[in-house]
Amino acid sequence: MRIENVASIAEIPAASWNRLHGTNYPFLRHEFLLALEESGCVCSATGWTPCHLTVRDDQGMVAGAMPLYRKTNSLGEFVFDWAWADAYRRSGLHYYPKLVSCVPYTPATSTRFLYAPGEDRTEIAQQLLDAALALTRQSGASSLHLLFPDPAEMPLLGAAGMMPRKDCQFHWHNQHYASFDDFLGTFTAEKRKKSRRERRRVAEAGISFEHLSGHEIDHGLWKQLMPLYASTFLYRGRSPYLNEDFFRRIGANLPDQLMVILARQHGEPVAMAICYRSADTLYGRYWGSNGNFHSLHFETCYYQGIEYCIANGLRSFEPGTQGEHKLARGFAPTETWSAHWLSHPQFAAAIDNYLERERAHIDEYMDSARAHVPFRKDTI
Repeated sequence: MRIENVASIAEIPAASWNRLHGTNYPFLRHEFLLALEESGCVCSATGWTPCHLTVRDDQGMVAGAMPLYRKTNSLGEFVFDWAWADAYRRSGLHYYPKLVSCVPYTPATSTRFLYAPGEDRTEIAQQLLDAALALTRQSGASSLHLLFPDPAEMPLLGAAGMMPRKDCQFHWHNQHYASFDDFLGTFTAEKRKKSRRERRRVAEAGISFEHLSGHEIDHGLWKQLMPLYASTFLYRGRSPYLNEDFFRRIGANLPDQLMVILARQHGEPVAMAICYRSADTLYGRYWGSNGNFHSLHFETCYYQGIEYCIANGLRSFEPGTQGEHKLARGFAPTETWSAHWLSHPQFAAAIDNYLERERAHIDEYMDSARAHVPFRKDTI
């Protein structure tokens, strides 16, 4: 076995990468990571320089891999360490560059250690983690961060001295619902009435919906969708993370993993949500609208996705980060994790102390959030 560090996913044949366990998850597919790089969304100019790790066997076959990036900012990570970077700066130290293992711009849990069929998962993961820590030290990076790893990987990360960080998202889980009305039947009468009123207001505005795969979105429609996608970023004073070239590549190369929920009024697009799907999960990502329509956000981003999951037998729906308003629409608090190693001993000790207190706060927050789910007590 030998470790290699590659500067682009393009250096690894797609078939070699996609045979690894974990690549049934859309965001770890070779096509997805390559689209990020070839579209320019991931490059040194955006703060993401690829430095992926691979393990090769004696025959030169890829036996394992780890997506890895050299970061010069903290944009697009969704595990917020801006305060850590600022503390370094105020102490006269450099927090950037750092090394980050994650899927860029994608706050969804998955393995960070890919391994080939027949290989020992634990052994491959240990080799990749050791190599990532060695690269962190050798390159002069301040730290190594694994964002949204599989919870089953946390003991390995902890044993290597990485500090655990807990956070909370809100996910929907399919309890074998026969229909959306069946799902709403688990709500209390008051919450059920509110949800139906929200859906009715959208319908009364003359808004209809389409669920489109990548095959069904042509160049002209992408031109209409991109201003909607960009609107949410521009409203917050930021540039969009992803560009039209990226989405067109995904639409062409992973068409069945891309799903756009498109809202039309009088035949014209007025809102959309860009989603991805695996065999059992829908992942909501980007929303945008060109007007202020009552309850349209809830319908486009949540109710339409839930309805799609029920109709297609998907197990769960992960609509992204934050958003306590998701609770009232049937999403439950769900823990997520990250792991962190810092080379500076004093900063590492201070952050470890902070993370311990933060985990206790997250536990209290999740307990409080569970009290606000809309379900009847006899259905929980």
